[in-house]
Amino acid sequence: MTGGLAVIETHPVQYHAPLFRQVEQECGLPVTAIYGSDFSVSGYRDQEFGVDVAWDTDLLSGYRTHFLARAATGGGRSPGQVSARGLLNALKEVQPDALMLQAYSPAFNRAAILAGLRFGRPILFRAETTDVARGRGAALEVSRSLVLSFLYRSFDRLLYIGTRSREHYERLGVTPDRLVFSPYCVDTAAFRAGEDERDALRASVRTELNISTDQHVLLFSGKLTAGKGVDLIVEAVRRLPPPERSDTTILFLGDGNRRAILKTVSGHLPKVDVRMVGFRNQTEVSRYFHAADALVLPSYSETWGLVVNEALHHGVPCVISEAVGCLPDLLTPAVTGEICRTGDLESLGKAIRRVRRLRNSLAVRDQCRSRASQFSLGRAAAGVREAFDSVVALG
Repeated sequence: MTGGLAVIETHPVQYHAPLFRQVEQECGLPVTAIYGSDFSVSGYRDQEFGVDVAWDTDLLSGYRTHFLARAATGGGRSPGQVSARGLLNALKEVQPDALMLQAYSPAFNRAAILAGLRFGRPILFRAETTDVARGRGAALEVSRSLVLSFLYRSFDRLLYIGTRSREHYERLGVTPDRLVFSPYCVDTAAFRAGEDERDALRASVRTELNISTDQHVLLFSGKLTAGKGVDLIVEAVRRLPPPERSDTTILFLGDGNRRAILKTVSGHLPKVDVRMVGFRNQTEVSRYFHAADALVLPSYSETWGLVVNEALHHGVPCVISEAVGCLPDLLTPAVTGEICRTGDLESLGKAIRRVRRLRNSLAVRDQCRSRASQFSLGRAAAGVREAFDSVVALG
């Protein structure tokens, strides 16, 4: 089958593949994903997690796929290793009516942009974009803005994933008629996120981890790296007043190069109660979200933070830093969580204390789930269809 939308990516991504399936099956738009490699489905070593990963959710059905290379026969085993060789020929074979790209880095994506321009069909761009996630010097910020404003002129429609994404495009001169909302979202099919599941899982997981029912559990879910602010969580809890420190447990769901350090530091006096459960696949995470009273994500740089979507879908309020891109869309203080200043231990500690007021409240859990539902797979797919229709109709 030819025509429709061709999506170009380095490899199948667990957060993106469900969107392609939704666009085809629910919006009626044929989708072909042209992938540089299949390493994420054949299994690979994630350098930041520090573990071998093979996602346990379906990343390939419900839409067409075309692989430029396979990891088993020499294809790239990480995004930076993936080659765009053969991409233009693949586009000629698929003959899509429009293309969609989702990043300008690494090199594969820059080659994909050039191939897309040579192919001569309309290009949609849907990426994690923000101006606040990473601190840059003035000179670097100016040069970045010049390059991106020029690049964005090459795209027919830019699909913004949230408020800060839209603000970024507007600042760089993208006009409203070229902007379409396609929110960043997670596929909830693998979750057991409702109240019935919470009732069934919360006590059993706490028993399994030897955490009492009245303990206040702070969850971090993701890569245990310095950039995520994981060290700040331990130190902020250590500085809590003794009664609050003693009834707080930090649950680290994930792996990374800070794991051993976190375990060691948590044992320094005064001790902080920490549990490490390691990396868990998508179908396993619901039990840990339900065991938690709040998610904590004090990242120094985070273009969006999909783990916040995941937590809110489970009814779990979040403490996030000002650098987390989803803040204006998903976080309302005292409603869906609390906010702390980036890299500020005192501010993080105060936010952790405030979020305790939201624990064990059905009303809070309902508010969290309601907010997350506004950033849904269906709404994201509708945005892709809207953008496609607008450029193909013009063509």
